[in-house]
Amino acid sequence: MLGEQLRSLRHERGETLVETSGRAGVSTTYLSEMERGIKEPSSEMIAAVAGALGTSLVDLTLAVAENLRSTRPTGRSNTVCRAAYALVA
Repeated sequence: MLGEQLRSLRHERGETLVETSGRAGVSTTYLSEMERGIKEPSSEMIAAVAGALGTSLVDLTLAVAENLRSTRPTGRSNTVCRAAYALVA
């Protein structure tokens, strides 16, 4: 879900992987793998990409949590959302 959110933000800005990764200070390959959910980036890497996309780690994490909340099956606990909010803290 994090990767989907990053890709969505990048597309909203009309940017290429090269442009965003350059500002974030990560390789284009690494950013691509983040977007596809292949890499499990550190909070520092996520913050760098978030900043390059004009958002904060907090706002990005909250957006991911909201997306998870809206797509979870009925009856499922809030464990995933609580974990996402804990990351913000």
